[in-house]
Amino acid sequence: MIHPDTELKLVSPEVGLGVFATKLLPKGTVTWVQDKLDRVYTPMKADNLGEEYQNIIEKYAFRNNKGEFVLCWDNSRYVNHSFNSNCITTPYNFEIAVRDIFPGEELTDDYGYLNVSEPFYCLAEEGDRQIVYPDDLLKFSPRWDNLIKAAMKDYAKFPQALSPFLNESLKKKLHNISIGKKTMESILTCYFERKNSKSYL
Repeated sequence: MIHPDTELKLVSPEVGLGVFATKLLPKGTVTWVQDKLDRVYTPMKADNLGEEYQNIIEKYAFRNNKGEFVLCWDNSRYVNHSFNSNCITTPYNFEIAVRDIFPGEELTDDYGYLNVSEPFYCLAEEGDRQIVYPDDLLKFSPRWDNLIKAAMKDYAKFPQALSPFLNESLKKKLHNISIGKKTMESILTCYFERKNSKSYL
């Protein structure tokens, strides 16, 4: 479930739709939570949907560390890629804002941590990266971990609109992480290792 203070808008004819903040989403805000309405498909179940559904799965779903395809039911599936994303996924089935996201600003993810099936070129941005690779998590997890850890320090400083969709034990763990009483797991736990996969490192 995407944060309620967001809306769907056209980014550009080239990019299509995207998700934009309607209010300030401070650093440390949970911006998305995997909820009970999201559809989860095993690879076999996804294959059995038929060829006409494969492009939809490839375009709108991401893969978890089990190799399952997660298809979000709401506007979450329209969050676009950026190599300098303002949201990052965590090992706890939610995403967090790693810097302040201002009203009118687009929410973005780095698809490098979503276990893409094949490499693909992206729109040009500042920096050296131009291609998202299936094993980007292996290369960039230390950087992403540091950004998440910094954001988690602000997690408990304000009410979280998506808190009702987190179970009580997880909320307690997150509070302890935010105040330094517990160590956060690495985003590397989100990595799906394919059999006989090609290394791009």
